[in-house]
Amino acid sequence: MSIEVIAEKLAELGHPTRLAILKHLVKAGNTGAPVGEIQEQLDIPGSTLSHHISRMVRVGLVEQVRESRTLYCFPKFDALNEVIHYLTDECCINEEPQEH
Repeated sequence: MSIEVIAEKLAELGHPTRLAILKHLVKAGNTGAPVGEIQEQLDIPGSTLSHHISRMVRVGLVEQVRESRTLYCFPKFDALNEVIHYLTDECCINEEPQEH
């Protein structure tokens, strides 16, 4: 994954409301959460919630699926793991060995 793609994902996570939404979805796990539940739990107006979710969908952090009349949101764990991996894959490679 390119640094530009990682930067887009991190930029979307840099907003407190989007970070709270994603944290809520991560807690829900693979079962996801209905939009109405997210709105109620986080006390976010519907139009504001829709705006923030669409931004995260655009960069691939969240997926939406409609089941009948309910719209569910799911965290994209593969995308989150790619961001985490990008940040940690070279952890400590420049660290100087310590003498004992």
